[in-house]
Amino acid sequence: MTTYRTVSIDGLDIFYREAGSRNNPTILLLHGFPTSSHMFRNLIPALADKFHLVAPDYPGYGNSSMPTVNEFDYTFDNLAEIVEKFIAAIALKKYSLYVMDYGAPIGYRIAAKYPERVQSLIVQNGNAYEEGLREFWEPIKAYWQERSPENAEKLKYLVTLEATKWQYTNGVRNLEAISPDTWTMDQHFLDRPGNDEIQLALLYSYGTNPLLYPQWQEYFRNYQPPTLIVWGKNDYIFPADGAYPYQRDLKDVEFHLLDTGHFALEEDGDAIANYIDQFLTSRLQSIPV
Repeated sequence: MTTYRTVSIDGLDIFYREAGSRNNPTILLLHGFPTSSHMFRNLIPALADKFHLVAPDYPGYGNSSMPTVNEFDYTFDNLAEIVEKFIAAIALKKYSLYVMDYGAPIGYRIAAKYPERVQSLIVQNGNAYEEGLREFWEPIKAYWQERSPENAEKLKYLVTLEATKWQYTNGVRNLEAISPDTWTMDQHFLDRPGNDEIQLALLYSYGTNPLLYPQWQEYFRNYQPPTLIVWGKNDYIFPADGAYPYQRDLKDVEFHLLDTGHFALEEDGDAIANYIDQFLTSRLQSIPV
C-alpha cells in the first residue's frame, strides 16, 4: 500500500509517496516538469512487492510547499540540496535513482556527490548530453543568454493547459490510453498564483545543467553504475538523441527505446515496471524472488 507523507526540510513541507519494505532495495523516484510524484502513482504499486519506493515532490510542485521566488531561490542546485536533505531526513543509505526530465539534473548532482550510495540508474527521458538539447530548447537557450522580458514572454506558453496536455499526448500511440487526470492535475498546480514565476526561474536555471554534463559523464565513466534506459523515443522535448550517448560512457547499459512520448509511464508503465524488475533483480542482491 502506498502511503502519503510529509517531512519538514529547511522549513518547507516536502510531500512524498512511499511503498514497500525498507528491507528491500530502494528506488528513489525523481519526477519531471510540470508534474510531481503523481507521475509514479502506477509504477509504485507495481514494484512495491520487491522494492522500497520513495517519490518526493520538489518545492513548488505537487503537494510540497510552494514558497514564492522571493522566499526561495529556485535553482537546480537548491532543488538538489533539498532532495539531498530529504534523503538524509528519511534515512536512505543506498538506492537506485529513477530520473526523468528535471529529475535528471537533480539526481545527477546527488549521484556525482555521493557515488557510493547509488546502486544503479534508471533513466527515462532524462538528459546528460548536449546531443539531447535540440529544437525545443532554442528559445530556452536564448533566455539563458539574455534574461529579458521579451525572451521570457516566449516561454510563458509552457505553463498553459494546451502545453501541459501536449506534453502528455504528443508522440503517443493511442490518445485514448492517456488519462486526462494527468494534465488536469499538473495544471491545477501550475495555475497557482506565482507558480509561473517559479517555472521561469527554473527554465533559466536549467542553463547551469549543460555546464555540468562533463562532470556527470565523468561520474558515469569512473563509477559505472548499472544503467537501465527506458526512453520514450517520440519525445520532442528530450528526443532519443539524448539516450544513445549514455552508451559511450557506461559499460553496463540495458537500452530500450519505447514507441511513446515524453511521459512514457502513461502508455508503457507495465513494460517499464517489468524492465525495472528484471534489471534490478539481475544487478542487485537481496531482492525477494
